[in-house]
Amino acid sequence: MVLAQAKILNEADGDCVAIERAHGKSPVLLICEHASRTLPEHFGNLGLSEEALSSHIAWDPGALAVARAISAALDATLIYQRFSRLIYDCNRPPNSPGAMPEVSEIYTIPGNQDLAESERRARTEALYLPFHDRVRALIRDRQAKGQDSVIVTIHSFTPVYNGKQRAVELGILHDEDSRFADRMLEFAADAPLYRTERNEPYGPKDGVTHTLILHGVSNGLRNVMIEVRNDLIADDTGQGVVADYLTGLIQRSLEA
Repeated sequence: MVLAQAKILNEADGDCVAIERAHGKSPVLLICEHASRTLPEHFGNLGLSEEALSSHIAWDPGALAVARAISAALDATLIYQRFSRLIYDCNRPPNSPGAMPEVSEIYTIPGNQDLAESERRARTEALYLPFHDRVRALIRDRQAKGQDSVIVTIHSFTPVYNGKQRAVELGILHDEDSRFADRMLEFAADAPLYRTERNEPYGPKDGVTHTLILHGVSNGLRNVMIEVRNDLIADDTGQGVVADYLTGLIQRSLEA
């Protein structure tokens, strides 16, 4: 694994994982797999324009800012991936075509075309495995201290997808364990600031619940994936309003 990491990440790139509030007191463990559009130096621009690299195909705009605000409000640990999902999408298993996509929405990704198995393995070992190993370690440490963990992943989505306008503003997603999502949806219905829907604009059938299954469902831990339409969190004000609203939903769901 060390050799693979050395090939993908150099010393200047630094660690692929960042953790904030490592000793947060909240049971909530925030995860942001698509926090950054940064590419490791080794990859240049993957043959993509700056427009493409700034777009949703490279990251989830606004998601990290919202996650950080929730983390601060709840005193919750936050873990996120420091590199773009174009190199490896940490919410996809290694055998998924979406883990290292050749095409994303309207963009063909030249640097991901016809990857050799050795390259796929190197990216997996450098980015995916360390990220999820660190999540597992956090959960183990919390369990050892008698601290509960509720897995909450934070994402954003585009207002328009393949030319179709999306009316949903906030998605509350889950796989087979809907306990926490059910509570959040109940409280969102009581305070309908945003158009909120279950398993929209994506759901388990789209393969987006990998992290929830890996760390929540498999460990019997309550879990939820939150999707925010990214035009709502395009600036500090929007990020703050959404973060405050989600913090309230999460806190009420914890207490329910």
